Amino acid sequence: MLEGKAVMGETDMKQTMKEDALSLAAKALDCFDVTEPTQIARFIKKEFDRKYGLGWQCIAGTHFGSFLTHCSGCFIHFSVGNLTILLFKGSAGEVASGPTV
Repeated sequence: MLEGKAVMGETDMKQTMKEDALSLAAKALDCFDVTEPTQIARFIKKEFDRKYGLGWQCIAGTHFGSFLTHCSGCFIHFSVGNLTILLFKGSAGEVASGPTV
């Protein structure tokens, strides 16, 4: 488990789902080199799709930005060493309308 090694960013996942994300990240890092972030992301995404239903997205890498909408309770962002992992289930939520000028 990566619990002691992972640096937690933002998350709104329940504890069991968060533990699954960390456990799968550990398994992915056992199977793939840290220089293969696409393979790591694919592994985590496919396992979350299998366990929690389709629609999961996973980004893994060392330098990236993001701006996204996610389902409530389905977002985690953490780092292991230099590798950052962002896992979320997408949402087509309404965009808040701002004031008109």
